[in-house]
Amino acid sequence: MENKQNTALLVMDMQMGILPMLQSGPANLVGNISKAIVNARHKSIPIIYVVVGFRPGAPEASMNNKSFGAGKERFAKMNMDEFMKVIPELAPQAGDITVTKRRVSSFTGSDLEVVLRAFEIHHLVLTGIATSGVVLSTTREAADKDYRITILSDGCADGDEEVHRVLTTKIFPRQADVYTVEEWCKM
Repeated sequence: MENKQNTALLVMDMQMGILPMLQSGPANLVGNISKAIVNARHKSIPIIYVVVGFRPGAPEASMNNKSFGAGKERFAKMNMDEFMKVIPELAPQAGDITVTKRRVSSFTGSDLEVVLRAFEIHHLVLTGIATSGVVLSTTREAADKDYRITILSDGCADGDEEVHRVLTTKIFPRQADVYTVEEWCKM
């Protein structure tokens, strides 16, 4: 697939084990990300699905890590294949790439950078949950790695709507362009 824009759409943590944690608005979020995926396919922009997951027993979940350490026992008992599955409404198609990460950022513990280099990607378009988790961590790390970043504000969601608002209107614009899915589709 030729990608003249050197752009990739990242669909992050939209998986069976995470989406149910989102209290409000998953239908709008899923619909918006679906529109972004259709737009990316239409423009021959690669779609990279990023999922978080662990090996059996969750050996990657350190007790020193406040987030993952607290869930280590629960992760160790889970069917990780089921937890990591992308929700059916957004399921990857042939030719899409799925990257497994071991921490919050899409880069940490994954081969995302290798894939981005292979596709000569310099511009990341970010979607997913949670805004204060994977979107924030990936944005910060991508900025430090000199990627151009676009965040689709209504293609992201957070359990705390105020945190989502502050990040998308005050914090992210310092390192990324922030658009709605509709605005991005018109570009």
